[in-house]
Amino acid sequence: MWLKSFIVASLLQVSVVTAAQAAGPFGSVKIGNWVGGAFSNDERGAFSHCAATAPYANGVILVVGQNAGGSWILSFASPSYRFKQGENAAIDVIFDGQEQARLFATANQTNMLSSVMPANVVRTFQKASLMVATSGRTVLNFDLTSAGPVIAALANCVTKVKADGLDKAGDFTKIAAKPQPAPDKQGPPANGSKPARAKSGTGFVVSASGHVVTNNHVINGCVGDIKGNLTGEAGMVLRVVSSDANNDLALLQAPSTTTFKEFARIRDRSIRSGDSVVAIGFPFHGLLTSDFTVTTGIVSSLSGMRNDSRFLQISAPVQPGNSGGPLFDTTGQIVGVVTGKLDGLRMAAATGNIPENINFAIKTGALRDFLDNSVVPYQTAEPKGEIKTTDIAGNARPYTMLISCNGIEQADAKR
Repeated sequence: MWLKSFIVASLLQVSVVTAAQAAGPFGSVKIGNWVGGAFSNDERGAFSHCAATAPYANGVILVVGQNAGGSWILSFASPSYRFKQGENAAIDVIFDGQEQARLFATANQTNMLSSVMPANVVRTFQKASLMVATSGRTVLNFDLTSAGPVIAALANCVTKVKADGLDKAGDFTKIAAKPQPAPDKQGPPANGSKPARAKSGTGFVVSASGHVVTNNHVINGCVGDIKGNLTGEAGMVLRVVSSDANNDLALLQAPSTTTFKEFARIRDRSIRSGDSVVAIGFPFHGLLTSDFTVTTGIVSSLSGMRNDSRFLQISAPVQPGNSGGPLFDTTGQIVGVVTGKLDGLRMAAATGNIPENINFAIKTGALRDFLDNSVVPYQTAEPKGEIKTTDIAGNARPYTMLISCNGIEQADAKR
């Protein structure tokens, strides 16, 4: 009984406006363990918000709601919480081990932290299966299996109540099905291709305007949006500006509302064989860490396969997912774009020997030609003084991105 009372109190409190005269629920939202409806919260009984809650075994009740103004609120409530009214807290959330965001919550009540959810976080919340929330030393897991229909029902609740009033509130989970436009319908895969699957690589920002460099093979075959994620931040949709399949380069751009104070600088001197290098990227994303990884090595050769002078051969270990990532010298300047590694199984079949640690990167000459042709205002820098690998990685964090999409792999794609 106490839990039911606390859930109702949490529903009433989720509005960003005072809940002193709150009333409800009007109508209903019942999906899985989520329950809720529409609420009013002033003396006149005017509509305030729609909200739903779900209790979890970790002792926290998750509350999600949309107010009459269209803002989405995410709250964490528990009878054991003892916050000071107005106390603030940063909550880092990770969805399905990939999409990340930082929410800034306030204790409007002693037993609840509430935060406004940006639209991009709401979209991710709606699609995710698992959310991990971290604040200080507290780490909590939340199953979001039913979150998609709950968000849809709450949006429907707000729309209907604003149009018809609280007195006509009903079952907000009943949403009229909308016919899908023909272009959204996907037929069977074309001959020689496989069904769409998640694919990912790495990219790095080269201008304050948000131009992002990656490999062409990272985005080739992408279906739908291409997303870029800086570590610890919400993802953004990137548009393709240009691509060069011959040199395996692609240029993407962040939304026009996004600016970057930090971005990569390209070394203006040739690197030498034997020089040390640092590779940064997101290998095996979803299986390994959600953060980028850092590997070190040397320039083994100033040419690639069959003396291809567009490439460097490097000993810094790279794996699937490193493609498109930055290759740095010891001063922190870009000396190449990681593009791949020698196929050990094919070489073993051809020669009887398994090659070890033979990897390749595109030289800055090809990169600069590509950026010049795309009219990108990149910057170069002269290598001056060596810095620690930890500092190179720290400096790269604000502009090194996970690049991901759903893609169709062509049967004859080069490996």
